Amino acid sequence: MVQNPFRYFKTSPEIIQLGVMMYIRFPLSLRNVEDLLHERGIDICHETIRQWADRSGTYFANKIRKRRSEAVRQVPQWRWHLDEVFVKIRGERHYLWRTVDHEGEVLEAYVTKKRDKAAALKFLRKTMKRYGNPEFVVTD
Repeated sequence: MVQNPFRYFKTSPEIIQLGVMMYIRFPLSLRNVEDLLHERGIDICHETIRQWADRSGTYFANKIRKRRSEAVRQVPQWRWHLDEVFVKIRGERHYLWRTVDHEGEVLEAYVTKKRDKAAALKFLRKTMKRYGNPEFVVTD
């Protein structure tokens, strides 16, 4: 059962959602969001927006991610760029696989310990299951 992210707040859920969505979706600082809400007649402190984002940010991020993945499935994805990067995690070398669509949005990221055909196929299957099949896959 998902808890209500708006409970214990006196402000209406619409205002909380507006402030958090502005902060999460766009590259704005907390003070910028505070100014934009102030222009709309809502007087909220930037610390309040930070508390809202800390408390319910993952809820909204999951909501955006789900809506975007459904929208991406409706529109044919004609080109993906598959990229791999070497990263160190706790001193060990790992491989970060990423898929970027033709608009520059990162669709999926996956970390593996091995860099082989099985890891690449597992990553591609996972991405295609979630976002559908592209017409082209561009690799390095």
